[in-house]
Amino acid sequence: MSRIVKGALIQAKLCEPATSSVQKISKAMIDKHVGLVEQAAAKGAQFVCLQELFNGPYFCAEQDAKWYELTEKIPDGPTVKLMQELAKKHQMVIVVPIYEEELPGVYYNAAAVIDADGSYLGKFRKMHIPHCAPGFWEKFYFRPGNLGYPVFDTAVGKIGVYICYDRHFPEGARCLGLNGAEIVLNPSATVAGLSEYLWRLEQPAHAVANQYFVGAINRPGTEGPWNIGEFYGQSYFCDPRGQIIAEGTRDTDDIVIAELDLDLIREVRNTWQFFRDRRPESYGAIVAP
Repeated sequence: MSRIVKGALIQAKLCEPATSSVQKISKAMIDKHVGLVEQAAAKGAQFVCLQELFNGPYFCAEQDAKWYELTEKIPDGPTVKLMQELAKKHQMVIVVPIYEEELPGVYYNAAAVIDADGSYLGKFRKMHIPHCAPGFWEKFYFRPGNLGYPVFDTAVGKIGVYICYDRHFPEGARCLGLNGAEIVLNPSATVAGLSEYLWRLEQPAHAVANQYFVGAINRPGTEGPWNIGEFYGQSYFCDPRGQIIAEGTRDTDDIVIAELDLDLIREVRNTWQFFRDRRPESYGAIVAP
């Protein structure tokens, strides 16, 4: 019997001006996403992933300490608690990317993973932190992740998380595969002029090299007052052969739904024995300083 699970990726435009108060923006975006999660549940989704820093703008376009107000504890903050209630209500796994406070002054770009019974399973902290023009000043806001590449055993399968810039580093994608991931979710905020040509290359390549499903999420639209570029949406699922099986719109809110047959992973790995034929003893240069 096939192990088919239905997943959803949510991409959503900023619905409150970035010049509003941090609290007003966060409330508006959370309210919006609650509605979108409800819609995904109505479409039969068994798991859903939200976009990077889902309850705010991509504020890393500037360096302003006011955005520290967006931080919350994981799992004890109000946003994760709310999503736990939603997960339990809809019997749905939810991946919640938010701005995490470990302690005052120590902040991470993170994602909480909530199981279908509402229980908190753990979190991933973004490992690779960019700091570059135009408008990606992330080292001002985030400490590099320190939890490695965990894989979470959920009600729908084994899920790993990679966040945005992480996708440019194949080493962590391989670690997720070696740690047992069947589905890797990559919530992102990336703009057209910078990376669009890579959007359909890197993550299908990770799916092929590691023989798992990938769900890639990107927010849509432009965000003032910074206007660093167009967040081009086009969230998608691809399979272990690297084929895109569902894709979202470019510049509107969207819920991307796909059925993933997890048995395809075994079929592909029995054909292409990449894990069997690895030569880790020869890869020292990869981890050399």
